[in-house]
Order: sequence, then C-alpha cells, then structure tokens
Amino acid sequence: MKNFVKPILAVLTIAVSAAAVAQQAQPKPENLIKWRQSAYQVLAWNSARIKANVEGQYNREEVIRAANSSAAIANSGLGTLFAPGTDQGKGWHDTSVKPELFKDGARVGELAGNFAREANELAKVAAAGDAAAVKVQFGKLGQACKACHDDFKRKD
Repeated sequence: MKNFVKPILAVLTIAVSAAAVAQQAQPKPENLIKWRQSAYQVLAWNSARIKANVEGQYNREEVIRAANSSAAIANSGLGTLFAPGTDQGKGWHDTSVKPELFKDGARVGELAGNFAREANELAKVAAAGDAAAVKVQFGKLGQACKACHDDFKRKD
C-alpha cells in the first residue's frame, strides 16, 4: 500500500496545481472587455492615420506601419476576447457589443475572416506604395469593419 501513496499524492498535487493554473489562465470578463476595447481603439487610431495619409500628404512609411499594425491585430485572435460572459458588462466603459454576436457564430466567423483578409491585403498594398491603391483597399477594409458594426455593435 505504501508504494501507491507517493504516486497518488504526486498525481493529486499535479491535478490541484493544474486546476489552479487553469483558473489563473481564465481572465475575468471585465479584463477581456478592456482588452477588446483597447484593441479596437488601436485599430481606430491606425485607421485615422491611414485616412489622414490618403486624404492629405501621403507618407508611405506611416501607412505601412499603420496597415501592418492593423493586420497584426486582425490576425491576433480577437475572437477570444468575445468569450462567454463578455456580452454585457464594463471594461473601460460599458461594452457596445450586441448580444446577437454571441448567438450567430457562423456570421461572426464570416465577418472576422473578411476583416482579416482585407487587413492583410491592405498591408500588402501599402508595402507596394501606390497611394491610390491604398485608398481603394482602405475603403474595402472600412466596409469589412462596417459590416460587423452594422450587425453586432450598439449605436452610441
């Protein structure tokens, strides 16, 4: 019997430790909402930078930085920030996501895929340096954003 005690204690210790780590790895809903709101603020900032360049004095390097940042965020796994329990509540401010987002996974996946595709394409177009092409692709990215906002974001 003594030969079984140590392995059983070791397994129990590992199980308890794993459970504690798993609980720590589950961020609080309000943190997920904060991170989500922050990510979208960075996207808005990058969009404003690109818009200022395509409507004013074009700075290729500035556009490339903003487009690459947007593509990185689009490909970062934003969907994990829409975990159960984040359909309502407060991050930096009250969430503006509609509850319908959490019920229509197929549509959300489609829109998220469109957003990532258009953001990636904008990064490629920006690298080529053609301001007119950037303006066109920036419009396509804006439409991808708008489609999700129309369906799943509460109006301010």
